[in-house]
Amino acid sequence: MENEGNQNLAILIDDYLPNSTKVASKMMHELAIELHSKGYNIDVITPIIHKGKSSFENTEKLVIDHINVLSFNSGEIKEASKVVRLVNELLMPYRAFFSFLKHFYSRKYKFVITYSPSIFWYPLVYFFRFQFKTKSYLVLRDFFPQWVIDSGIIKESSFIAKFLRWHEKRNYLAFDTIGIQSPKNLIWFQEKYQKLNLKSELLYNWVTPSDTYLVSKDKSLNQFRAKYNLQSKLIFFYGGNIGHAQDMKNLLRLAEQMLVEEEAFFVFLGSGDEVTLVKETIQNRKLKNTLYLESVSQAEYIYILSEVDVGLFSLNPEHSTHNFPGKILSYCQLGLPILGAVNPGNDIIQVIEGSGSGKISIAGDSDTLLQNAKLFLDVTLRKNMSKNSLRLIEDYFSTSKSAETIIKALNQL
Repeated sequence: MENEGNQNLAILIDDYLPNSTKVASKMMHELAIELHSKGYNIDVITPIIHKGKSSFENTEKLVIDHINVLSFNSGEIKEASKVVRLVNELLMPYRAFFSFLKHFYSRKYKFVITYSPSIFWYPLVYFFRFQFKTKSYLVLRDFFPQWVIDSGIIKESSFIAKFLRWHEKRNYLAFDTIGIQSPKNLIWFQEKYQKLNLKSELLYNWVTPSDTYLVSKDKSLNQFRAKYNLQSKLIFFYGGNIGHAQDMKNLLRLAEQMLVEEEAFFVFLGSGDEVTLVKETIQNRKLKNTLYLESVSQAEYIYILSEVDVGLFSLNPEHSTHNFPGKILSYCQLGLPILGAVNPGNDIIQVIEGSGSGKISIAGDSDTLLQNAKLFLDVTLRKNMSKNSLRLIEDYFSTSKSAETIIKALNQL
């Protein structure tokens, strides 16, 4: 066999370390480290992250924790307008192809693992498959464009929806196996795309336990609290994408309702298309108990998490699929009790509430969300939930288990 004895493995992702602040980049890096420990030679192929700054480099090569990171210039993606982002994502696999073609031929990858979104990597995956007989695995997290249709951003019958659906199907067909992040999403996916005859399986999100947690209780490390004069506050923290899919109005409404609780304070950290909404609401509604902060590095993010009390998340109630927000991983990693609101029927209700790690309500039910938030004023309850939150990593979100699942699927092909 052409790839027998070949331990070269490629990871394709549109956002990666060292400059990314996204949970997905952290997840995939932890997966890469785990796979490297099992003897694989890892190349991560990813666009250069611009963050509004022009780059004069066409390619960059780094080594991070023994992982080769091959970056290429694909224009602005994450911080670009929708049209510019679409064009740059469409061109992304071709730019990667021409940037590292000689390198690809020298590696002749045995396996390729791709993170989605984006839905546009598939031309490069097809090249690997046809040229090197590479086996392929798709880590599928958000169903795009399904969520933008559910949210009312575009209509199902529109040209753009049909255009994106066409690429979405081409993307799925490029992979030997597709990993779906929750049981109900797996059922939804298999029913939705039954005619495509795709091989899919359950693959939860994952996280590696953090040593930071062991030192986080040292009060001398409370630099974040001291900086913003929050030493006596119970901090409800939201970190990650601040966009339409997260229904930020829901959490801002909660912050306003909690103004009467002097102990409670809310911190929103991240970037996205609803940052302006967050800033304006804080100002216009005079939310003196709420602070917005721009995205920070992964290392700084973890240290901030080590000083807060409760992890927040929210999903738009109109979603027809059942995502597990990636930010929950970091909350569990630091042993934070979790307060959330999700679309009806989401599996995560059972995972979080069933494990005693937090309280979850249905998005749009402001009364229940408020009642749940007030429960976290009890320090004993928070401590118990914190212990249970840490256990979720081993029970559901283990990096080693996820790596084993992926490699098992690839080796069976």
